[in-house]
Amino acid sequence: CSTGIPFDGGLRCLCWKILLNYLPLEKALWSSLLKKQRDLYSQFLKEMIIQPGIAKANLGVSREDVTLEDHPLNPNPDSRWNTYFKDNEVLLQIDKDVRRLYPDMAFFQRPTDYPCLLILDPQNEFETLRRRVEQTTLKSQTVARNRSGVTNVSSGSPLKSTPSSLSEYEVLPNGCEAHWEVVERILFIYAKLNPGIAYVQGMNEIVGPLYYTFATDPNSEWKEHAEADTFFCFTNLMAEIRDNFIKSLDDSQCGITYKMEKVYSTLKEKDVELYLKLQEQNIKPQFFAFRWLTLLLSQEFLLPDVIRIWDSLFADDKRFDFLLLVCCAMLTLIRDQLLEGDFTLNMRLLQDYPISDVHLILKKAKELQDSK
Repeated sequence: CSTGIPFDGGLRCLCWKILLNYLPLEKALWSSLLKKQRDLYSQFLKEMIIQPGIAKANLGVSREDVTLEDHPLNPNPDSRWNTYFKDNEVLLQIDKDVRRLYPDMAFFQRPTDYPCLLILDPQNEFETLRRRVEQTTLKSQTVARNRSGVTNVSSGSPLKSTPSSLSEYEVLPNGCEAHWEVVERILFIYAKLNPGIAYVQGMNEIVGPLYYTFATDPNSEWKEHAEADTFFCFTNLMAEIRDNFIKSLDDSQCGITYKMEKVYSTLKEKDVELYLKLQEQNIKPQFFAFRWLTLLLSQEFLLPDVIRIWDSLFADDKRFDFLLLVCCAMLTLIRDQLLEGDFTLNMRLLQDYPISDVHLILKKAKELQDSK
């Protein structure tokens, strides 16, 4: 896997599921485990998306979870309505981010061959997340979540006037859902199940390549379950990298600041001249390495190249040590330009990385690893 998984025959989807500890090494256990996990995911959908939604709305039946004790103005923080409104804040942020996933590719705007029948069943009229976003009265466009995960809601145009983000893409007919909507559901359920971290901007960039890989699997039996499988692989991957997203851990040994410093200390070992040049220009690792490390380089390269990097990353026992080496390789491969450039030029190089040949980068990272 570390030398790149062939695209044919859905091999990558299978390998990633094993490397991300979703599937055990023992093949005989696969089918029972997959059934169990996919059933569990259906359960999550029922409890977290269907239950709070509106059933039979077209028959004029009022919202099922409204009782006299639990009306929208109930001040009790445990009130279901309160939860619903809180969830909407998270949902609006997710919605804004997933609609922008890989804008240069049509894939995420296209309808999936396997829409979620549980939710789209015309018999039920359940409220989809898309409907929920369209109907919510929170003034959506200005929900901003800052780095420490605090959600700021400032007033903006109410959603009824359809903000540009909703009209940007053609709305798919009833009974269809776009791939971005599936990603939205995965992130929403993750946020509900992990309230300690909930949703932080950037998670959409981690789930995107996983979902794309599983949803393009040539094997239709696997492809049909791309949503559930992505959810569990994403959860496992986040268990390893979630500390990068938690602001309060930034300066601890498991936080992102420590990892960014490690990029520089590794560079110092491998190429002291380049290290000193960046220090002298006061180019701090957080100016570029923050994004490289938290998003596993998913913003620096085209999607097929990101996927190729992730083959090597997932295959490495110490995958995040390897990521540091990849970052160092990226720096040393443009060392001549960096040594000649001034602050502005170098910042531009680092924030819009010029080399697109990821094989060259991975080869260099491997050399750095072997030279230890």
